[in-house]
Amino acid sequence: MLSFIARSIIQKTITLFFVSVVSFLIIHLAPGEPSQVDPLNPKFTPEMLERFRQEFHLNEPLYAQYIHFYKDLFTGRIVSWKDNRSVLAKIWERFLNSLPLFVVGTLLTWTLSFPVGIRSAIYRGGLYDRSVTFLAYLLISIPGFFFAYILIILVVTTLHVPVIGMETFGLDTSSWGCMLMDRVWHLLIPSILGATGGIAVLSRYVRSQMLEVEGQDYVRTAKAKGLPPDVVHYKHALRNALLPFVTMFGLILPGLIGGSVIIESIFSWPGMGRMAYEAILARDYPIILTVNFISAVLVLAGTFVSDLLYLVVDPRIRL
Repeated sequence: MLSFIARSIIQKTITLFFVSVVSFLIIHLAPGEPSQVDPLNPKFTPEMLERFRQEFHLNEPLYAQYIHFYKDLFTGRIVSWKDNRSVLAKIWERFLNSLPLFVVGTLLTWTLSFPVGIRSAIYRGGLYDRSVTFLAYLLISIPGFFFAYILIILVVTTLHVPVIGMETFGLDTSSWGCMLMDRVWHLLIPSILGATGGIAVLSRYVRSQMLEVEGQDYVRTAKAKGLPPDVVHYKHALRNALLPFVTMFGLILPGLIGGSVIIESIFSWPGMGRMAYEAILARDYPIILTVNFISAVLVLAGTFVSDLLYLVVDPRIRL
């Protein structure tokens, strides 16, 4: 066990190094650079641009820029080229904004997908299964921005509650109950929108996996022994059908940092997705590279957690 953990950490550290190198090269080899002259902004004089290049080591070779960037990143001294603020402070601020959307959306997705998919597999070919299948493919096919506007219109016209931003402008902050309900209303619709696509896709996976397990010999043997249907479905079939989802569960960690550009843009939610999109438009390389590096760390951490959980769930696996 300890040797597996040590070997896995070494492998993932090497992988992370190559990911950081490749992402750094791709970002800096892309067309355009942050120090090129903007003819529409007279404030950028050639002297200012030269000072900018020297301050951020843009005159040095790429390998030297790589060393300076990650040295500043690990020491917490890296700043945004756009507003000279600390990159880690900006990411932490936006991360706290995206965290509620991620948590609520993930809970809705994983809580609803399994009952829907399991029941659809048990009653395969019935009215419930056909209705769920139609609804799932409908939700997968509808563009996210179109579905978002439909939800906004329905909620605003029927419930008369605010849905744009994180809080209502001019709200009385003296009442904690009022502030809490306002935050809940602002959080509810974006979270539901983020969860609908996940529920539609994940429930299909659950149904497919349950149908595959239900056809195994040991499930047919359990049925032939006269065991109650609930015991066959939920004790024998479901436990084995859940194994692939342990791996999927570990891969949801990057959602902590990724956010959703479409949802956050439509609902004016100041989260990670909007920040990364704005950084790309502004060629704010420190923000882009830091978000990419943290996402890579979360992906590798998620796969590591999945390996450990798989060992716990399936005792037949030996590391």
